[in-house]
Amino acid sequence: MNDDSPKGPDYSKSLYLPVTDFPMRAGLPQREPEILKRWETIGLEQQMRESGEGRPKFTLHDGPPYANGNIHIGHALNKILKDLVTRSQRMTGKDCVYVPGWDCHGLPIEWKIEEENYRAKGKQKPDFTDPGAMIAFRRECRAYAGHWLGVQREEFKRLGVAGDWGHPYSTMAFPAEATIAREIMKFAASGLLYRGSKPVMWSVVEKTALAEAEVEYEDYTSDQVWVAFPIPRGAEGELSDARIIIWTTTPWTLPGNRAISFSSKIDYGLYHVTHAPEGNWALPGATFVIADKLASEAFKAAKVEGYERLHDVPAAMLAELICAHPLAHLGYDFDVPLFDGEHVTDDTGTGFVHTAPGHGREDFDIWMANARELQSRGIETRIPYTVDEDGFYTKDAPGFEGKRVITDKG
Repeated sequence: MNDDSPKGPDYSKSLYLPVTDFPMRAGLPQREPEILKRWETIGLEQQMRESGEGRPKFTLHDGPPYANGNIHIGHALNKILKDLVTRSQRMTGKDCVYVPGWDCHGLPIEWKIEEENYRAKGKQKPDFTDPGAMIAFRRECRAYAGHWLGVQREEFKRLGVAGDWGHPYSTMAFPAEATIAREIMKFAASGLLYRGSKPVMWSVVEKTALAEAEVEYEDYTSDQVWVAFPIPRGAEGELSDARIIIWTTTPWTLPGNRAISFSSKIDYGLYHVTHAPEGNWALPGATFVIADKLASEAFKAAKVEGYERLHDVPAAMLAELICAHPLAHLGYDFDVPLFDGEHVTDDTGTGFVHTAPGHGREDFDIWMANARELQSRGIETRIPYTVDEDGFYTKDAPGFEGKRVITDKG
């Protein structure tokens, strides 16, 4: 638009608008720090505590944020809502106290120290087998967490959140750590402490377990395999020559397989291959146990051209079967029992789930739940450690020992 363009009428002189000396938005950028400073000067939090003395107590003990950076909008929402709770409880006549705190342990802090103090400076990561290096590294982590605890405290106070900011708790406080150690010793002294094992998320880089919240899942194209488990024991008639088919997208866990899970809520059948290409792995005459709903899809993947359903295979019959491991010729010469598992579905696969108790929580739980019965049947219940802390197969994975589980190519 140029200066010669026609201008519309000016309606501002026809409007009666109030005039005020108040600054825009009440001058909050200047006023808020002044208000907070006054609260601190007069000891407002202490005054509120003293005025509430003798009243019913209400304590909000903070679920701690992580001390590893500036606060974000999620932190603000969390703290403002908690401030609403304590202030509203105080208005009902209660003696309210909000106790802030910080979580100062975990991998994110260690990663930051490695990144800023070592990788960015071209320095070698400490050798944690050396106790001195380990202690020095922990001191660096403690200093880092202490710094961000102080930064976040000031940021929360800037939000106007009322609380006992002069006496927060932190998980790295020496008295807190000493209390934890004492409680653990109570368990040990009473005989309630034992050493066990269960599958956990593991970082082969950091050599430590990971919490679910520390794991981010990305889209990944994995290999899928259909594997046949022969039925050498516990079967009669046509089942004695049959095989159970499992489907998995984690073939690297097969050396850790010790069982197969099925579902009593799924209908299974015994299927006989009638036509298949020459040289196909599923040849005419072979029999397989598969979930009825998934049979068509499974045989299509197996390039089977013709098949027939012989009869039902009820859950009670499946529970009595014992399979052989498909890698028995490599040293996996042990019994593979079948379990009824609630986690099994017929949405995809074959209706049977390959169960490796050392590689998944559901697999571990169902294995442990059946351990006593397995022992009564003479089946070894020891869970193998097929993968070491560096991500390589161990001697518990015959034929694969020393090989890396997941390479750069997957």
